[in-house]
Amino acid sequence: MKRIGVFTSGGDSPGMNACIRAVVRAAVHQGVEVYGITRGYRGMIKGEITRLESNSVSNTIQKGGTMLRSARSKEFMTKEGRREAYAQLKKFGIEGLVAIGGDGTFTGANIFCEEFGIPIIGAPGTIDNDLYGTDYTIGYDTAVNTALDAIDKIRDTADSHDRVFFIEVMGRDSGYIAIPCAIGGGAEIVMIPEAETSIQTVVDTLRTGWDRSKTSFIVIVAEGDEAGNATEVASEVQKALPYMDARVTILGHVQRGGSPTAADRLLASRLGIACVEGLLEGRKNVMAGIVDSKLVYTPFIETITKQKIINPHFIQMVNILSV
Repeated sequence: MKRIGVFTSGGDSPGMNACIRAVVRAAVHQGVEVYGITRGYRGMIKGEITRLESNSVSNTIQKGGTMLRSARSKEFMTKEGRREAYAQLKKFGIEGLVAIGGDGTFTGANIFCEEFGIPIIGAPGTIDNDLYGTDYTIGYDTAVNTALDAIDKIRDTADSHDRVFFIEVMGRDSGYIAIPCAIGGGAEIVMIPEAETSIQTVVDTLRTGWDRSKTSFIVIVAEGDEAGNATEVASEVQKALPYMDARVTILGHVQRGGSPTAADRLLASRLGIACVEGLLEGRKNVMAGIVDSKLVYTPFIETITKQKIINPHFIQMVNILSV
């Protein structure tokens, strides 16, 4: 293999640039040409493809976002769109791909690889940490630390005004951000999609704390919790406990940005190199990940279909530590 492409797709995450950098420099080290594909699958279809050299990725490891940009592509969901994308890759002589993204990115890659046979290896770039086949995803550590920093500040004002804050963090299908934020931020309650927490449970917990003369509370709500988002949960709780002063903070996309932590830079660099080495070893249709500190390659179909389970002991920790 003499020429590969690299692209980012789906939601951006801190550390994507570090991964791109690792892919480029690992390829150069192996004597392989590398091309950057701008705006993911959409750019692939349009032929937005540029040769990258080692100096193309200088001074990028510390930057958030993605230098290759990211975009959704409805056209790539069609066979015609994928055929055009493949034609563009052939035009540039690209023989293999590194895809940096999440489950949507890998779903597209899995179909693309099966239809046209082009080898693709994925690097897990998502703050949600919800991909099977790796203990941590690129951007997760940074997102948790960003959210935790905000929660610490909110705790100060909650204490000052005797308030209950309902803080919504990202996690449409996963509580991986919510759980460490709840433990590290000293929250009284955490609500995640993987474990049912009723509004009545929240009310009872807050009432018990209030009766013990506790006057400020933090409730962490993952955006995809079955009871609703933070605004909906706060509204229901306020009806049951009208004497409490409730406030809602939605952290939103601030969790996606910012300079990646040392942990994310190291993970991204290791996985970027692993993707290039995997392609040169003849691997395809797999995601590179780290499990128990060891490099593993997991088939895309497993990554996107198998559920990554949250350790129930973490949920128990929240209950123990919030007493």
